[in-house]
Amino acid sequence: MSDWFAHPWWLFSILLVVALVGVYAYVLRKRKARALAFSNMDVLKSVAPSKTDRFRHVPFAILAVGLLLLTVALSGPIAERDVARNRATVVLVVDVSQSMKATDVAPSRLQAAQAAGKRFADDLTDGINLGLVSYAGTASTLVSPTPDHDRTKSALDNLKLAEKTATGEGIFAGLQLVQTLNAALGGDDAAPPARIVLLSDGKQTVPESPDDPRGAFTAARKAKEEEIPVSTISFGTLHGTVEIEAPGGGVERVGVPVDDESLRTIANLSQGDFFTASSLDELNKVYDTLQKQIGYEKERGDNSRPWLLAGTLLAVLGAMAALLLNRRLP
Repeated sequence: MSDWFAHPWWLFSILLVVALVGVYAYVLRKRKARALAFSNMDVLKSVAPSKTDRFRHVPFAILAVGLLLLTVALSGPIAERDVARNRATVVLVVDVSQSMKATDVAPSRLQAAQAAGKRFADDLTDGINLGLVSYAGTASTLVSPTPDHDRTKSALDNLKLAEKTATGEGIFAGLQLVQTLNAALGGDDAAPPARIVLLSDGKQTVPESPDDPRGAFTAARKAKEEEIPVSTISFGTLHGTVEIEAPGGGVERVGVPVDDESLRTIANLSQGDFFTASSLDELNKVYDTLQKQIGYEKERGDNSRPWLLAGTLLAVLGAMAALLLNRRLP
């Protein structure tokens, strides 16, 4: 019971409300018996207001319910609430390989990722450290984690496409940023919770195997060891294409379908979450979900206010109804 109420012994006051209901019923019976004993029934039926009889118990019923709610409020109900974090670290890791110029997501995968990333930075809870890493064949640290989210927004505007996709390097760079910040804050024991958010559209191309020492799956396992989950967003469609230079000259159009499987595996290995998005609107919704997960935490605390407000409101309504219907308080 103590898990649900801070002061559960106050629940015994419900018995007082039950007793009050019993006294009310007893008084009504005595009053009715007295009226029947000394009244002419024919005259009583002709003058008795039927409407008042039908609703005259409503005020007391409302008042009794209000008192019940107030007793619950007194007992200090406890509930989980979303409380804004004032300390956390988030590193956005964005794929800038050539496949991100595909236009299956308007205006292009990269431009949509930039727009959604800036919106995410705007909405992220104040006080959370936000950093940015971009990667293609290598990883580049663009913004070290900082509560100044405008720096990440500015860096997102300047993302440039490059060759190859070294997803593992992007994750390792994000881990390094978190570790550096944690060391500056006094070590892992004093460090705030951290998460990497990885947005990509395809498989790793270098090194060849994701289980290579610098591969994506190896990096995901390292993230799990460091207790830094990697939430992955698979961004794009199966029908994306890009134009590349053909070996014999000219331009060749090649398919760049989004790869869900490898990104899902990265999330699973690191104990993060996996999302898919095939439009800017869907990507914004994914970031909204992440913002709620990262920017808020569940906290058990006092939840008596809604019970107190509801109980007080019903008590007042019951008194008003009594005056309007019965011309007296119950």
